[in-house]
Amino acid sequence: MTKSGIFKLVGLAVLVLLAVAAYRLLGTVVEPKIEHRIGEIGLTPNEIAANGPLPGDVSLYAKEVACAQNLPTPGYYPSINGAELADAQRSGMFSCATFTGSFDGPNKVFAWRSAVEYDTTSYINNRRPGELFISGGQAPPPKGTIPAGPFVAKADATTGREIWRTYLDNGNVSGAWIANTNLNILPNGRVVTAWQNKVALLDGDTGLVLKQATLPTGPTPAIDASYKHLTIAPDGTLLLKDQTRPSGCKLQGTMAIIQCNEPGMKQGNSNLVAVHPDTLEVLDSVALPEPATVPHIITMFEGRIAIYLGVNSGALRYFWDPQAKKLSQDTSWVVKPMKEGQTTSDAPSLLGDWIVLQTNGLGSETVASSIVAVHQSDPARMQVIFPFGELKKGEWSWAPPKPQTDPENSMIYSADMGVGKVAGIKIDQATGEMKTVWVVDDTTNAFQPLIGPKDKRVMLLSNARKNVEKEPIKLALFTGNYKEQVTWRDAATGRIIAASDFFEPLSIGALITPGFGGRVYFPTGKGFITLQVMPAAAPPASK
Repeated sequence: MTKSGIFKLVGLAVLVLLAVAAYRLLGTVVEPKIEHRIGEIGLTPNEIAANGPLPGDVSLYAKEVACAQNLPTPGYYPSINGAELADAQRSGMFSCATFTGSFDGPNKVFAWRSAVEYDTTSYINNRRPGELFISGGQAPPPKGTIPAGPFVAKADATTGREIWRTYLDNGNVSGAWIANTNLNILPNGRVVTAWQNKVALLDGDTGLVLKQATLPTGPTPAIDASYKHLTIAPDGTLLLKDQTRPSGCKLQGTMAIIQCNEPGMKQGNSNLVAVHPDTLEVLDSVALPEPATVPHIITMFEGRIAIYLGVNSGALRYFWDPQAKKLSQDTSWVVKPMKEGQTTSDAPSLLGDWIVLQTNGLGSETVASSIVAVHQSDPARMQVIFPFGELKKGEWSWAPPKPQTDPENSMIYSADMGVGKVAGIKIDQATGEMKTVWVVDDTTNAFQPLIGPKDKRVMLLSNARKNVEKEPIKLALFTGNYKEQVTWRDAATGRIIAASDFFEPLSIGALITPGFGGRVYFPTGKGFITLQVMPAAAPPASK
């Protein structure tokens, strides 16, 4: 070998040795950068901005806990949301939750996903600031093999890390109709939840099933019943009502009710039961005169525990007598507000002396949705408004969420996903007369929870965007072919204060849940996304 060749070979060896040394010395620096970059792939700008879990404003925790302790929440654990939807009235008013952004803007949204996947998360409840309880595994595909569930899980409120998960059923094995479930936290910290014709009591610390009971389903076979609707009376009694799937329907999931109703299959009548919160003993059971597809609410009326139920023809009132342990219908209060072509009332809402209903809970292709206000003392005192006007040819009206009410501001909120609009409505609490004060383009089938003080009320509202612009909204809904975001709006005007990125769809029928420290939780088919709004730096003034 020539001298020059030897020099080249030695030089090459030196370069290799230097490269190895560099790799060994710098690898620990380079590798995290590469891994960090790989981790950013697929993240939205909101997630990149957060770059990790969101603890919220921890300085607010003590104040929010103290606020919750002072709330009148008989039957429920005193927390920001120990109940599925705030309280026994399912009011959707989260008075102890904090909006951490600027009411007048500009704002910036941060987001981060749960560290663990929770299949089809629907409801998320807080107990203490570090805890989340999750209801999931109950939105299976209509046909074929389905995921195990429903389940209840406990997770770290910041990271979403799973602490425990308790599966309650597997429809592939039991043959049960698996549909949406909710969960509520009792004053002793235990979790109670129901599905099909079952109810269970869980230890909130360990997830251990302490009690389980079978519920009567009245005139409807258990295979077509789902006790999704569980609410707690002021005396602590659990009051549960089942949804019913049309007879002969073999589809899974809550949407089976709509999908099998459309071709004319008939729903069985619903059943209402009273259950002891500690023993799960059935105290009383009554069959309703018709299907009640939507949840009920509980309040006090003239010293009695009143249960208001939205049914397919309108609304009914029942009473629960804790001394006699009896449920009874008040036949003097029956509401039938439906126009021909409209479908079931949504869950009732309470606003002072009025019960507020939203129509077209199962959808209509002929008649627009309406808001109905009925006086608790006299069902003949009824006012009706069509906040979105008449239904245009080719449109589909579908307004599944209960109307949100704000008694302090005499406001009602109506959302119709079919027409893609949300309205703010002013009500005269003396007469019940209503007037639409704003309408915005916003496609949502979700609830519209309210947070913040009376003069700066903030509405949490989802907003869906179809992946295929010209695809009918009904088809996009049934196939999940759309994305969805969270918007924070001025509840008085509908003005957007802050808006998140678009993510995968919110779970059908789920609640954007307020949490401690200004956080909100967005339940999805794969878990949940934690979001927080903060004031953004104002742009520099132009010269």
